[in-house]
Amino acid sequence: MRVVVIGAGTGGMCLAHGLRRAGIEVAVYERDRTRADGLHGYRVGIDPTGNRALHACLPPELFATYLATCARAPRYFNVLTGRMRRTATFPLRPDTDPVRSERSVSRMTLRQVLLTGLDEVVRFDKTFTHYERHPDGTVTAHFADGTSDTGDLLVAADGTRSAVRRQHLPAARIRDTGVVSITAKAPLGPELRDALPAEVFQGLSLIFAGRGLMGILHVMEFGWDERGTPKAGIGTADADLIARWPGLLYDNTRDYVNLAVWSAAERFPADVRQRRGAELLDLAGELTRDWHPTLRGIFAASDPASCFPVSLATSEPVRPWPTSTVTLLGDAIHTMTPGQGVGANTALRDAALLTRQLSAAAAGEKPLLRAVADYEAEMIPYGFARVADSLHNNGTSGDDPLYRPVAGRFALAGARTYFGLSSRVPPLRRRFLANLYDYRGA
Repeated sequence: MRVVVIGAGTGGMCLAHGLRRAGIEVAVYERDRTRADGLHGYRVGIDPTGNRALHACLPPELFATYLATCARAPRYFNVLTGRMRRTATFPLRPDTDPVRSERSVSRMTLRQVLLTGLDEVVRFDKTFTHYERHPDGTVTAHFADGTSDTGDLLVAADGTRSAVRRQHLPAARIRDTGVVSITAKAPLGPELRDALPAEVFQGLSLIFAGRGLMGILHVMEFGWDERGTPKAGIGTADADLIARWPGLLYDNTRDYVNLAVWSAAERFPADVRQRRGAELLDLAGELTRDWHPTLRGIFAASDPASCFPVSLATSEPVRPWPTSTVTLLGDAIHTMTPGQGVGANTALRDAALLTRQLSAAAAGEKPLLRAVADYEAEMIPYGFARVADSLHNNGTSGDDPLYRPVAGRFALAGARTYFGLSSRVPPLRRRFLANLYDYRGA
């Protein structure tokens, strides 16, 4: 069996490792020109679902390297106002279990981990144009430079704007949710360390501000310093893994504070999607003019090159399609908003599931098309369930009552009351955390 994967993102690379460990030939084609292109170093939360997939697919030493290169895990989940008053604080479980815990990773760092050891598998600077199926059941992927590759299965892992999906499922739709986010990051220096309260510094904080604005704040501390040298006190094993990990040569991620603000698109200038750098940071500062000076200071201290706008998108549900030698995973089929923080984890879940099914086919336990059909029969329901869940959480849909002029005040008060009571009443706090862990570990 030979599998051709389009896209070297989180799901595609996890799949490549899993297939390689199963003895299945795999080739990955990526449109970025080099392994250092394409991604900013923002946080991705990897929950037990994602950890299980990585643990199943990665070689043991590379999984250990993944754990060593994660940032310090958040110890609290906070809900703040724009003035940085704490509406709620929930203590989180420790990250001592390598799988059944929540991990904080830099997206760029995770990408470098997943690219480690697959130099001969990944081909960069390859823009997919179209595929064609053949009478013998094989499928050929064609690229803009005139090259092509043929395999027994083509997997679309090329993200929200998937070119494979456009050909394979032309009726599938990605729609704008009507929400725009501005995201930036500032180096974690002594001033910011001292300015943030302990629970905020050590936590992940959701901001329910006034005037229809929301935000998220997190601090990312890694096991290496600004020179890329392992820090003292992180443990001998982790220090050794970091010191000999080649991915750090391609990764400029260092300790930082990430702050994002989002709202309904009409709150932003019409040209916000074209703005970049200092101009975008100035806009973020104007939108948050009544926020706490420490929060505003994060935007002021941010690297202009790190600041960019995002129009949140979501997939429309797709009816099951006839099984063939082309399939999809991750955002290529079920793009979701960050409302539940499970997009990357769902892509990893897809990769592990598809690895199991293709391994069974390679072992002669079932035909290839049956393996693909079994994968799609399981992936489609859970994938689109998470699309729906994500759209209706934390203001990631422009239809959210938070963004309505009058109803928004009641919605904001209701949200703050809910989180405040859940945080302060022990039975409610236990139920909130149990539901959170059950969902993110499902």
